[in-house]
Amino acid sequence: QVQLVESGGGLVQPGGSLSLSCAASGITFSHYDLGWYRQAPGNQRDLVAFIASTGNTVYAESVKNRFTISRDNAKNTVYLQMHSLNPEDTAVYFCYAALRRTDYEYWGQGTQVTVSS
Repeated sequence: QVQLVESGGGLVQPGGSLSLSCAASGITFSHYDLGWYRQAPGNQRDLVAFIASTGNTVYAESVKNRFTISRDNAKNTVYLQMHSLNPEDTAVYFCYAALRRTDYEYWGQGTQVTVSS
């Protein structure tokens, strides 16, 4: 059974930092492309950051130079470090894993990030 379990969400003040983790089980982690998405109330789910199985990364324009995605294949974990947070970053953050050129894709349950004073 495949599981993606996010952790690290919470309440942070504007300008603050937060780190998210997503631990995966049931997949050959190193083969998967990974991503973090977010969804605010009334909005669609949007890509925040992506890291390929090769290690290449892609970021949404709104988070470039503030967020960093990384992966530890030995720990089956993908991370999202977030700095200089602002209220527009408030959303539920979802972890995503996909095996390229297949239909295998999985989502975590989401973790709430709230940026507010």
